[in-house]
Amino acid sequence: MSPAHETVVPLRVKVPVASTQGTLALELLPRHDPPARRPLERGMSDVASVVPIDARRRRSAQAWAHRFAQAAVEIVGGDRPASQLLRWTTGAVYADLDRRAVLVARAGGHVPGQRRVQPVRPRVLSVHTCFVSDDVVEAAVHVRYGERSRAVAARFEARGERWLCTALDFA
Repeated sequence: MSPAHETVVPLRVKVPVASTQGTLALELLPRHDPPARRPLERGMSDVASVVPIDARRRRSAQAWAHRFAQAAVEIVGGDRPASQLLRWTTGAVYADLDRRAVLVARAGGHVPGQRRVQPVRPRVLSVHTCFVSDDVVEAAVHVRYGERSRAVAARFEARGERWLCTALDFA
C-alpha cells in the first residue's frame, strides 16, 4: 500500500461534555435564575441598612486610616518604632505590630525602628473605608512595596474624639 492511500485516523476523538463533571461535581452550565432568598432572621428588615455619615467625618476617617496604615507598614518594615502607634491601638494590635517588627528585624539582622533598613519604603496607594456604624469604620488598604502589592485590613472604633485600631490584618 502506498503512503498516498493510507487512511488518516484523527488523534482526538470528540467526546460530548456533560453538564456536571469530575469528582468535584462542578456545574459547567451558567445559572440564569436569580439566587434563592434566605429567610430573614428575627428583627431583621428586608432592606439593607445604610449608615448615614457626615461627609466631613467620612473624609476625616479616610485620612486617618491612610495615615495609620502608612505608619503601621513602616513599623512592620523596621523604619519606625512600634511605640509611635501605642496610643491609637488596642493592646492586642500593638503586640501584633511589635511582634511583626521584631520578626522582620530578626530576619534582616537589625534592630526594629532604629533606622531605615528597607531599600524601598512601603507606600499606601489607596484606602477604602466602610462605616459599620456611626463609631466603627473598617478599612481596606492597598500597599505597594516596590514592585509588589500587599493588602491590609483594619477596624477602627471611635473612643471619644479619636479613632482606636481594634483589628489589623496583613495579607
